[in-house]
Amino acid sequence: MHNANHTIAVFPGTFDPVTIGHVDLIRRAAAIFPRVIVGVGENPTKTQMFSPEERVGMIRELLHDLPNVIVRSYTGLTMQFVKEVNGKVILRGIRDTVDLRDELQFANANLIVGDVETVFLMATDQHALTSSTLIKQIVELGGAHIERLSHLVPPAVLNRLKSRLRPKA
Repeated sequence: MHNANHTIAVFPGTFDPVTIGHVDLIRRAAAIFPRVIVGVGENPTKTQMFSPEERVGMIRELLHDLPNVIVRSYTGLTMQFVKEVNGKVILRGIRDTVDLRDELQFANANLIVGDVETVFLMATDQHALTSSTLIKQIVELGGAHIERLSHLVPPAVLNRLKSRLRPKA
């Protein structure tokens, strides 16, 4: 049996951009697990607004007060990264039943193939509609309403998003 006092939990994602919802989940996980490793992954199927290094830097800046949280980038399969860092648990945020349905398949595969449990953390009501994809779309379409994103992303991230706006022709 594994000792829960030494459990390393891995929270993987692209975090492009990191949202207040992500930060909330990581902070909550850090209160539960003795060590949380935030794995900033590269997803070749997604257009990325920020480089992995930028995303790692933003997350480190936002969570600098949590000594039990480590932020690292990785490429390749998430399960390989989890094994590399001796992770015993994969953390996933769940916003709604669609997320749960999608994540259940991965959770079962992680258990069967990698002998790694998945722990679901429910998004709070105020963060349930937050989506990095939606935020990117608003910015990519010109960002006329970018200030309205202030309740979805931390101020430092909002400033970086503003710098990504396309100049108006």
